[in-house]
Order: sequence, then structure tokens, then C-alpha cells
Amino acid sequence: MEDIVKKETLTIEHYDNNADAFWQGTKDHDVTQNIDAFLDALPKGRALNILDFGCGPGRDLQYFKSLGHNPVGLDGSKQFCDMAQQYSSCPTLHQNFSDLDLSTYQFDGVFANASLFHVPKIKLPNVLKTIHSSLPHNGVLFMSNPRGTGEQWQGQRYGHYMEIEACQTFLEQAGFNVLHHYYRPEGQPRNKQPWLAIVCQRG
Repeated sequence: MEDIVKKETLTIEHYDNNADAFWQGTKDHDVTQNIDAFLDALPKGRALNILDFGCGPGRDLQYFKSLGHNPVGLDGSKQFCDMAQQYSSCPTLHQNFSDLDLSTYQFDGVFANASLFHVPKIKLPNVLKTIHSSLPHNGVLFMSNPRGTGEQWQGQRYGHYMEIEACQTFLEQAGFNVLHHYYRPEGQPRNKQPWLAIVCQRG
């Protein structure tokens, strides 16, 4: 248990301590391919209730809001939650990824862009089940994470890296059906596509 607490605490501290630099480094990233893949799997013609899981400083929250949806942010970093709420004027939930309380929320979709890989492997099944229960039948989870195998540290940030087969196993055990997956960035050979994106649906 101590090791799990360390993984989570150091990772959150890293983001809290580097929040401004992270914002400057990521605010102009183009993630429209991921957002489009997520929204394409959801109902059209109405405002959607969206959870931006690992919302960071609020870049994607603001974009979902600009499209007319009702996004809510969630992050383990208090600094990020404060920045996201100020930038987007959207509500944010300050919650540790492995200790979620989503029981009062019902989201059409959960957008987890570059966030779920920070969940320790032993905690991931429960996190996915909690996300699953916050969605209606056919609700959508989008996840994009760096590819790889095993658990490791990158500086002070913990990561649990998986390829599609391992991801699919975790998702199916939590009650999700994988609709499709792809690798990023587009147009590159596989060995230059470090990101794995998955669109799945609550069964």
C-alpha cells in the first residue's frame, strides 16, 4: 500500500509543482483527432454531459464547452482543478484517480486523454468499474495513453504502460466493449506512434 501511495503522491506533487509549465507546454497541442473519435461514438444533436478525466488546466474542457456540451473536469492536482475552473468556467472535481466518487453523476461519455496510465496497475480494475458505473448503457469511454509494457517512473511521474491486448483485457473485465483503436500521431510508422487511443462503450 505504501508503494501505491508513493506513486500517486509523487505524481500529483509533480503536476502541482509544474502546473504553469505544463500549461504552457500543452495548451496548443492538437488533440482534435481524439476529440472527434470520442464525439463520433456519442449521440448527435444534443448537449452531452462529459467528464474530462484528468482535465489538467482545462484546455479540452473549454473546447467541449465551446461546442455546446456540459463538461465537468476531474483531476488529482488541486492546482490543475483551480486553473481549469478559472480558464473554462466549468465545474471541476478534485479527486484522486484511484479514490473516485462519481456515484451522483451520470455522464454520456468520459474523455480520458493522457491520464489513466497514471493509475497503478493494481487499482485500475476498480477505477474502470467506477467509470463504467457513471455511464449509461452504451455510454462511451475514450482513453489515450502512451504505449509500452510494465510499470515505471518518468522522473517523478508514475506510469503503467500497456499495448492494445492488455488494455482490452482490463476494459472487457470492467464491462466495456472496445469499438476501435488507433495509434498517434497520424501518418507515421508504428515505431514512431507512441500513443494508443481506444474508443469503448459500456455494455
